Amino acid sequence: MPGSRPDRIRQILADLVGFDTVSDRTNLPLIAHIESYLAALGVKGERIVDETGEKASLWVTIGPEDRPGLVLSGHTDVVPVAGQDWSHDPFKLVERDGRLYGRGTTDMKGFVAVCLAMVPEMLEAGLKTPIHLAISYDEEIGCVGVRPMLREVAKKKTIRPLGAFIGEPTQMQVVIGHKGKHGVRATFRGLARHSSIAPDGVNAIEYAAELIVEIRRRAVALAAVRATDSLYDVPHSTLLTSIVHGGAALNIVPDTCTVDFECRGIGITESREVTDAIVAWAKAEIEPAMKARHPDCGIDFEEILDYPALDTAADAAIVTLAKSLAGRNDHAKVAFGTEASLFASIADIPSVVIGPGAIAQAHTPDEFVEMAELEKCASFVERLIAHCAKG
Repeated sequence: MPGSRPDRIRQILADLVGFDTVSDRTNLPLIAHIESYLAALGVKGERIVDETGEKASLWVTIGPEDRPGLVLSGHTDVVPVAGQDWSHDPFKLVERDGRLYGRGTTDMKGFVAVCLAMVPEMLEAGLKTPIHLAISYDEEIGCVGVRPMLREVAKKKTIRPLGAFIGEPTQMQVVIGHKGKHGVRATFRGLARHSSIAPDGVNAIEYAAELIVEIRRRAVALAAVRATDSLYDVPHSTLLTSIVHGGAALNIVPDTCTVDFECRGIGITESREVTDAIVAWAKAEIEPAMKARHPDCGIDFEEILDYPALDTAADAAIVTLAKSLAGRNDHAKVAFGTEASLFASIADIPSVVIGPGAIAQAHTPDEFVEMAELEKCASFVERLIAHCAKG
């Protein structure tokens, strides 16, 4: 692709933004576009297709395949734009005053565009340490696509990568930790009756309210725990009820109610431990009372989202390298989740989060990334290339 490096980044980002890859849609046209771009440079990636055949991840290796390398990882999916007040077409890149607007510019097609724009430099450098591109799908709905890709890498590749850089927006700050998350849906099965004979029914909403109150009580207790981490903006684990649905009409005893709740835990497995304890409590304290009223009543629980926390040691080699490449000495932790913890837990690849743009712009109408941020990211990748060229 001709032109200066900033122009290449702009053009690739415009191409990527032009694909509507909201998570409920296929990402195959975007993956095919990336494959075509790489093929023109003489590079071939490995597709990992999901069971529906509608989604795919891409694993690309540039440099020798018989040596451990370093990973640049980004996802292709974006959050919906429905109901948001955009001033222009969200799937068309618009540049104003040094800002590039469009869905996914910050989260996180900007990072992917930088990595792709730097492929020619990777090829020209004669890398002694390989650089891998890990391009995934459905991160926004639970880090779905990276899991089969990492399992495939762990199974097929005899050489485990040295580490991974996950390019979520951190304004190029080195992030060594983030909270884990476990989400659960509780479906309460009650017994419908006319509200004039309410005592003959089993009110699913009222029993669900008992669970909600208990979740709130435990959330307050978590906030009071002294074993906190000051590197987080919210320095303790959090727990909350997020969504409640129930009832059909004012004059009907509601026979169903669903409650979605989540924990974001500081400890690696804390989020699941907290929600598992709540489920056990509800089965012991609420469900027997419902069944005593009618044997068909009760509660069904299902997991709706799960990823572990990230806790990379501050003195780990991948952290030291990231700071060197970013030209800074500080590090941080964030509350939002990323695929970094899965690189660590599934494939035993030490990981940090570092990417262009601010998380405050992610998921918003008129989402944008500053061109200066993309140029800082390109400088990071440029230094990575030089590092890998030395071996």
